[in-house]
Amino acid sequence: MLKRDTLRPFPAITLVIGENGGQRRVNSVHQVAELLLEHWPVEHGEDYVAAVRICLEAMLGAVPPEAVREALIKAAREAGISVLQ
Repeated sequence: MLKRDTLRPFPAITLVIGENGGQRRVNSVHQVAELLLEHWPVEHGEDYVAAVRICLEAMLGAVPPEAVREALIKAAREAGISVLQ
């Protein structure tokens, strides 16, 4: 069962995704999960896989939403995506 705190916001981060420099702002576990699963330009790499796993763990209440934020930043660095905080 999904926990309610997955909707709880964490400090927002903005990622610059795509060659046209489009920006995507996220501040919740659900937004990060959607970004990783539907809009991520590179679907491989250890940090990407870890970020997806941490999203799932946060949805189950096993890790805090802030852990998702940190995992996303690592995955973005791995994929060469600029992160604006």
